[in-house]
Amino acid sequence: MLDASSFIDTYVSWLKQNMTALQLDSGAVEISSPFLDRHNDYIQIYVVKDNNGFILTDDGYTISDLELSGLSFNTPKRKEELQTILRSFGISLDDKGNMFCKCNQSNYPFKKHSLIQAVLAVNDLFVLSQPNIASFFMQDVESFLRDHDVRYTKNIKFTGKSGFDHAYDFVIPQSKASPDRLVKAINNLERTTTQSVIFAWSDTIQTRNPNTKLYTFVNDVEKRVPDTCLDALKEYGIVPVTWSQRENSINELIA
Repeated sequence: MLDASSFIDTYVSWLKQNMTALQLDSGAVEISSPFLDRHNDYIQIYVVKDNNGFILTDDGYTISDLELSGLSFNTPKRKEELQTILRSFGISLDDKGNMFCKCNQSNYPFKKHSLIQAVLAVNDLFVLSQPNIASFFMQDVESFLRDHDVRYTKNIKFTGKSGFDHAYDFVIPQSKASPDRLVKAINNLERTTTQSVIFAWSDTIQTRNPNTKLYTFVNDVEKRVPDTCLDALKEYGIVPVTWSQRENSINELIA
């Protein structure tokens, strides 16, 4: 028969053997845990004396590391995702990016465990700095259209003259004042992306009403968008809308 208590004892023993505490000159205590971040480095937290107990913090490392890796929490949805995780562990975030919580001597073990688990969970958001960011950007575009009462249909495919199907994120139906408007969200506009959009549009427009327009919402928050790419889109009758200037397009979209 398995001894249930032995599993607890073994785990606690492993924690003790693989956790170290270092007194720093600043007066804080640096605690190295046996848990690893996405770089396979030991997660470190810091204990700082507070008037009514202690403050446990990651000293801003987690958020800073994600931002250096390409994930910035600079949109409402990303901030919401981050705050949801932090709230679930009872962890706060200050304006300098420090994840922290307050504790006293009696609840210190629980709070320390919560902070470490929060660091691990926030670390997992790194996946958003790769392909999933595109999905988040499309959600931002949809929220923008919805907030301005733009009528649209999502995820529509049109067959071009070549016989290939081309997908568009949103279609705004024609009105008395305007033709059909197709919308495509582009998170990372570079040369290959530009060429792909131009080909798809050139093929699609040949089977549509020639007055149909294509609007490309381009994410210029993550990084600077090359002017050459924007100019190339314009040459083919495509209307590029940089995210920072999105409000300038709303009158055309709601018409």
